[in-house]
Amino acid sequence: MTDRVIRVLVAEDQSMVRGALRALLELEPDITVVAEVGRGDEVLAAAREHGPDVALLDIEMPGRDGLEAARELAAELPAVRAVVLTTFGRPGFLRRAMEVGAAGFLVKDAPVAELATAIRAVVAGERVIDRDLAAAALAIGATPLSAREADVLREAADGATVADIARRLFLSEGTVRNYLSSAIGKTGARTRVEAARVAADKGWL
Repeated sequence: MTDRVIRVLVAEDQSMVRGALRALLELEPDITVVAEVGRGDEVLAAAREHGPDVALLDIEMPGRDGLEAARELAAELPAVRAVVLTTFGRPGFLRRAMEVGAAGFLVKDAPVAELATAIRAVVAGERVIDRDLAAAALAIGATPLSAREADVLREAADGATVADIARRLFLSEGTVRNYLSSAIGKTGARTRVEAARVAADKGWL
């Protein structure tokens, strides 16, 4: 346990989950929640205002996802340690979280005592990663998709046409088709929508 009270920011779009996290963490004698936000694009401003030691970040939030929020914190406020806390226990998400500078990655069904221990550990300069996810990430390896292949799959996930994707990404339709074909092959899928689903399940998007 640290000698001082650790200041925590909670970023979670579900108000009930956010409130439960706050209530549970406030039971710890050396942890206090100094701010709560429900959107990813509110994280940086709240961190600047309240000066937390740790930011707990959900991955899927409106405005900006937790991984982008972690990237912003690492660039703008490196003293704030980001811990990604998510329902999506996918190895690809873990790898991306580490790439953007997160200090920890835990799934939401972890016991609160484990979360409190992780918060103390990251404040002490350690990195905390869910053990099962770490093993799975090593087994899967890095994403096989290029940045552009990932871009077109994200656009294709909601059923966008080749013309729509080309317009949104400022690419030619032929180039989009080439990227989609390559991404489908790399994911082992049969269609672009299936390829997007496979890539999302692995945390590559």
